[in-house]
Amino acid sequence: MGAEPGRSRRLAPRALGALRACAFGAAGLLLAGCASMPDHGEVRPVEASQGVDSQVRVFGVPPADKASPQEIVDGFLEAMTSDDPQLQTARKYLTEDAAKNWKPGAAVTVLAAGLDRFSVQGEKDPAAPRFKITGKMLATVDERSAYQPETGDRRYEEFLQLQQKDGQWRIATPPSSLVLSESDFQRIYRPVNKYYFAGSTLVADPVYVRQRSDPDSRMDPTTQTVTSLLNGPSKWLGPVVTSSFPTGTELREGTKSLSVDGQNTLRVPLSKQVDDTPEPLCQRMATQILYTVKDLTGSRVDRVDLLRSDGTTLCQVTEVAAATIANRPPSPGHQYYVDAEDRLQRLQLDPNREEQQDPPTPVPGPLSGNPAFKVGSAAVSYDEKRAAVVSEDGHGLYVVNLTTAGAMPPPLLTGKGAKPNGLATPTWDAAGDLWVADPDPQDPTLWRIPHGTGAPERVEVSGLAGGRITGVKASPDGVRIALVVAKESRKSLYTGRIERPDGKGDSSAVSVRELRPAAPQLADVTAMSWAPRGRLLVVGRESGMVVQARYLLADGSMVGGGLPGATGLVAVAASEDEKKPVVAESLEDGIVWLPPGAQWRTVVAGGRAPIYPG
Repeated sequence: MGAEPGRSRRLAPRALGALRACAFGAAGLLLAGCASMPDHGEVRPVEASQGVDSQVRVFGVPPADKASPQEIVDGFLEAMTSDDPQLQTARKYLTEDAAKNWKPGAAVTVLAAGLDRFSVQGEKDPAAPRFKITGKMLATVDERSAYQPETGDRRYEEFLQLQQKDGQWRIATPPSSLVLSESDFQRIYRPVNKYYFAGSTLVADPVYVRQRSDPDSRMDPTTQTVTSLLNGPSKWLGPVVTSSFPTGTELREGTKSLSVDGQNTLRVPLSKQVDDTPEPLCQRMATQILYTVKDLTGSRVDRVDLLRSDGTTLCQVTEVAAATIANRPPSPGHQYYVDAEDRLQRLQLDPNREEQQDPPTPVPGPLSGNPAFKVGSAAVSYDEKRAAVVSEDGHGLYVVNLTTAGAMPPPLLTGKGAKPNGLATPTWDAAGDLWVADPDPQDPTLWRIPHGTGAPERVEVSGLAGGRITGVKASPDGVRIALVVAKESRKSLYTGRIERPDGKGDSSAVSVRELRPAAPQLADVTAMSWAPRGRLLVVGRESGMVVQARYLLADGSMVGGGLPGATGLVAVAASEDEKKPVVAESLEDGIVWLPPGAQWRTVVAGGRAPIYPG
């Protein structure tokens, strides 16, 4: 996080003096990074805060006496990036009425890195100066703390009107939201997952909260996150998930901090709406909170206690019990791949041993009894009882049983295109449905086969805009789908929401809605897989860079850590079980394995197309 290397802020004499005035706290000598204001000069860009560590608190500098209109605008834009309670310093740059009525709340406008500056231009009327602030929009964060990437080259533009009273200039028309550069946004906010249910399965809903206490509510990050959970799912995920909390549920009035005690228990006081909640529903509520906070706090969370409005215990849920309620996919028993002779193989690796425990074996069932059949790509169901395979020529999609022998069944679907435009690698979702894309340039189609046995159904994908789907992977929770979309010479990654007509009896109406970019930073995507906690593991490259494998947040907001030494990879697979290794295909080494905290090692030379169930 932070700004690009080599950039620096030019500081006027008064700004240098302001920095010297930053105080060192007596306990720990924590530097309070101060926003700065130029002392004089012409209208110029105001750059974002540079290179400030996310753990350093930043405070704004109040306006100087008789500050010029330009200094007022510069100081206000800097003060918006501060940690002042209620943004008190930023409000000092506003007129009395504007300061009273300004409510940026949780909404944030994020300007793109590389252009993380505000271009400020003053109007010529000295009696009513007016400044225009502009920048390239990267994203917005809405009132529910959800991140929404901007597509295209959209520009942010807003005007700040100044007024003078008693010789002091102040801003009368502040922005309706906080306006931050990407580097400031990443310094101030952190991504977290809150969790809701899709049927009986728990689903991650990514949002952003303040790294430290929120300036407006004074809540710590854990309390902010639980409050966001109680407020309901993001608008994007809302149509396909539900919350177990009664409508209107809030934290007990006055709750500003939630913490794990010495018994690794989080006690959450709630409002009167939950007082009469039945035990099973209460445990689902507690499960939502436990999964939401366990990756957020620095402490281990073994149990969540929910409290009624009078402080008595409503219910409690342990981590073990929550795992059952969450209904996550089972931990895979095997890994699969296609060998050099185009046969589907499976192997079982013991993460506690340095070497492979057992040699790979052909999958049982019709495939092992039909050596003439050549496998191009494959997917294995979560229960590992069936495999969907695409023939080596890319034409036919077959579903075979992995528990009993028999003859090869006829194809369920025949693609229109031929290699390299044959059927893409299929994928199973948590509901047991099978998905596959036909990227035929003449008729690109996304197909769904109900339960892996029914008649193929064409799926409407809103927002595809003429692209061809060349890669598809349903999420383990069953409500999202990742799509690699080829358009012109570029392959981009999107996530879509799977909408099912529950209770309407028309299964053909399943659709994919509201595609959003999942990797806007990448110029080209080679391969992808869902990873634990709702993330994506993506092989791709940024413009002018080499191909790398790294974790991304599924909302397209941030590039996470890369896999060490992950060069030359062309395919990748990850399990929802974080204890299982990442498996990949290397052009040089075949099937390679990366256990947690270890180094890459070759598992099967010459293998390709690594597979985890799903």
